[in-house]
Amino acid sequence: MQRILEHHYDIEGLPNGAAYSLDKVSEAEGLERVTIKLSFPEAAVPPVIRLKWSHPIRDIQHFWHPGSGRNRGLSADWATGFKTRATYNAPVGCLFNNTGRNRLTFAFSDALNPLILKAGVNEETAVFHCEVTLFGEQAAPIDNYEAVLTVDTRDIPYYEALGAVERWWSEMPGYKPASVPEVARVPMYSTWYSFHQRLNPDEIEEQCRLALALGCGAVIVDDGWQTSDNNRGYAYCGDWKVSEDKIPAMKAHVARVHELGMSYLLWYSVPFVGKESRAWRALQDKMLYVNEELGAGIVDPRYPQVREYLIRTYENAVTEWDLDGLKLDFVDTFRLPERSGNAGGAGSEGGSGAGSGAEAHPEMDYVSVPEAVDRLLSDIMLRLQAVKPDIMIEFRQSYTGPLMRKYGNIFRATDCPSDSLTNRVRTLDLRLVSGDTAIHSDMVMWHPEEPVESAALQIVNVLFSVPQISVMIDRLPAEHREMLAFWLRFWQEHREVLLDGKLEPAHPEMLYPLVKASSDKYVLYASYSREVVSLEAGRRSTILVNGTLYDRIAIEVRTDMGKSRLRIRNCKGELIDERTLELGEGLHSIAVPPAGLVTIDPA
Repeated sequence: MQRILEHHYDIEGLPNGAAYSLDKVSEAEGLERVTIKLSFPEAAVPPVIRLKWSHPIRDIQHFWHPGSGRNRGLSADWATGFKTRATYNAPVGCLFNNTGRNRLTFAFSDALNPLILKAGVNEETAVFHCEVTLFGEQAAPIDNYEAVLTVDTRDIPYYEALGAVERWWSEMPGYKPASVPEVARVPMYSTWYSFHQRLNPDEIEEQCRLALALGCGAVIVDDGWQTSDNNRGYAYCGDWKVSEDKIPAMKAHVARVHELGMSYLLWYSVPFVGKESRAWRALQDKMLYVNEELGAGIVDPRYPQVREYLIRTYENAVTEWDLDGLKLDFVDTFRLPERSGNAGGAGSEGGSGAGSGAEAHPEMDYVSVPEAVDRLLSDIMLRLQAVKPDIMIEFRQSYTGPLMRKYGNIFRATDCPSDSLTNRVRTLDLRLVSGDTAIHSDMVMWHPEEPVESAALQIVNVLFSVPQISVMIDRLPAEHREMLAFWLRFWQEHREVLLDGKLEPAHPEMLYPLVKASSDKYVLYASYSREVVSLEAGRRSTILVNGTLYDRIAIEVRTDMGKSRLRIRNCKGELIDERTLELGEGLHSIAVPPAGLVTIDPA
């Protein structure tokens, strides 16, 4: 039994004349909310302020947060914490033990403003020094501030603690997530890896025709449609006129895709206005900063002219071309420079060449950049929903926090081409704190000479998300197309359990080697290692997916399953074995082909 701990909270960095209060309320045993209130004698830019507490290192081996990537280890208290703001990550961290039990989950209500969160090991005392750092970036003048810290030490599975945080955020005023259209929960074809910027409408439509037959419901046409320049970079972004060399008749092209039966989403780089664009002349004095390496400036959303230019651009495109959605990119680059010597020396994650950008201007209607970004992204969704109520907006990791769920309804794992393990980790990380927002994989791609089983791992690793496909389907070998057709069909048939079932991803510290999802009808396990899978008797159908290139799955039957019927399929869906056998208590080994599966039902 985990002993419930009392925490003592401190505020550090208050300026002279400022006042604060900390109000701690226990909502349940092991779950408390701490309300922090700050007041200043007059409106001013606040200094860096930290909310701090300690927690003993007892039965804690790992640390998860939304940006942890492949490292779920513990850090020293002198190390850098992790950053969050509206358009970058989410303010939540979870310390857990080796069996996946929560030991300390902490989350902050302010997902809008820049924060740094940390839980660091103090070497002298073997306790975690935990803190939330406020105002580490240049901030707007304020005379008061209020937020809530959630601290959860309940002995529950780590994913339940994170799920409780997601629900808490979703119920806060101003954080209600956008509705999710049904088509956002259907596999999509993306042009990015398969075409890059070399777009051709006839070829796109042919890939759409083939993708539709495989079960895809939409196409995302990525970067390249707006420029004849195929060199990577953003010097020509900003005007958002269709390149006649690429797609000479966009409206007719979209209409042909619609006639096939697919929805159409189009890519935009929201903040970038390139130096070679016509828009540069109108907006060059309304930039947060200029990234010389990219050849583009990042527009300042505090100007109403900037916001209106962007929103009107998207409104016109959706209306004129009959688009069904937008892929809005690079919104994490809306930021002000960090203060020197701020919270722990964290580096900048969003571009280079930042200018000052902090000065207010008479034409601005916001002083705060985060508030202006919130206004921009909120208005984009509201005004596009007025045109198309079921509009889809995709954002990619790491602009996937709780406020981003208000601005968009699709979150995609950030780019990890051909890296199936990273795709698995990123999609599951997103699932843990994103509620019913549609979580999409990064676009899966592979070499056409890959062994079919190896290619299948690209799909098998993202089963618990909505797959995005980005290969030239007509150039795939026949057995690859059979494999792709089978796994997308399997995904469609089992979408209810894969997306809506109870999700239990085991061992985040080992990058989720075993994932379980269950519904009234199915219990589905995807095994990505040689770990033994524990099964129990029941009336539901059990599905074991072999997410490895080994040829068997080891199971431990906890309660006698009795006579069971097994159907074993390879990665192309071919039934290779069907048998009935007794599955009594104990260990069993089942021969399952690489990237194949076995279905177990009561005989």
